[in-house]
Amino acid sequence: MKKHLQFPKGFYWGAASASYQVEGNIYNTDWAYEARTSKRVPEADSGPDHFNRYEEDFTIAKSLGHNAHRISIEWARIEPHKGEFNIEAVRHYERVIKSLHKKNIEPFITLWHFTLPQWLYEEGGMESKRFPEYFARYASFVADHLGDSCSHWSTINEPNVVASNGFIRGNWPPLKKGRPFLMIKVLNNLAKAHIAAYKVIKKKDLISEVSIVKDNIYISSNNNPVNIISAFFFRYFWNHFFLRKIINHIDSIGLNYYFHKKFGDTTVYKKSDMGWDMFPEGIYHALVELKQYNVPVFVSEAGIADELDVYRSDYIRGLVYWIHQAISDGVDVRGYLYWSLTDNFEWALGYTKRFGLIEINYETKERTVRDSAYTLKKIAETNTLEVLTNEAL
Repeated sequence: MKKHLQFPKGFYWGAASASYQVEGNIYNTDWAYEARTSKRVPEADSGPDHFNRYEEDFTIAKSLGHNAHRISIEWARIEPHKGEFNIEAVRHYERVIKSLHKKNIEPFITLWHFTLPQWLYEEGGMESKRFPEYFARYASFVADHLGDSCSHWSTINEPNVVASNGFIRGNWPPLKKGRPFLMIKVLNNLAKAHIAAYKVIKKKDLISEVSIVKDNIYISSNNNPVNIISAFFFRYFWNHFFLRKIINHIDSIGLNYYFHKKFGDTTVYKKSDMGWDMFPEGIYHALVELKQYNVPVFVSEAGIADELDVYRSDYIRGLVYWIHQAISDGVDVRGYLYWSLTDNFEWALGYTKRFGLIEINYETKERTVRDSAYTLKKIAETNTLEVLTNEAL
């Protein structure tokens, strides 16, 4: 027997991307600098060439039933030199956003998705005392020029991830390993930057929604007291330390969900091509945990790397099912944006992992829609998930 899980009217369905990961040919960033010099990170090169092919990509997205799409603005394009802003770069993003509007796809704009202009990197990047000032200036400029065409702004993507990879794992710029106190300093700096950007955007437009995109993990434990305490402290630091610093300066929260961690868990899960557990149920718990902040939530990223497209359809259906369960339990979830629309540059792993609903041939730039994309299309077009009564998702 089938049942139909209906989503709220006006629910956003779509996908997400990030400028450096899909646009191609961005050479004045911290990542590009390290790729040229230390060679400790891979080069992005032309990649999917979304910068020139955005119209094609958005046309495919529209054909797949998407009514929302998340992009990021590349800071290094907008401000290639300190205090010097590139009007032609702004015009490009105006055309990108206009293309989305023409297709009745709602744009969700992220101001900063990991990469820094090289000039700022050379000044200390996220560690610089002036980082919040520089970020607010950049946000103000972008809001001045793009504010009339966008109502959904996110300031920073995944602050914990960029800080931990840069200052704990040391595999992202600035490539500093094992520096926990420096990581905390950076997180404090990023919180100040978010608040400064929030204020300048809201000063220009009180109506627009300004969010943070947060990388929360579903964290739990078994009954072992040590594990319970470990889970408590890990949950506080990873999920709430940053949010509680900015709680008075957010209109909504974007949730990026990829991970769960249960202290004391011995369960063996199916793995994605990233080696990550496939546990869609975790998104329910991550969403319910965000209910305490009393603001709307949207799923800004959730997806899997699956080059052969074996698991993606079921994983999408599982995510959507558990999002619906969170809504049923009172979480104000406004949309789901799959990561990612196309295959892209997966940071320190280069182009080796395939997250896209659309497959990219990196030699020819040919786009091929994966079968799993039609699973999301059916859900998006009906605003409904059809499930069997006893189906396990």
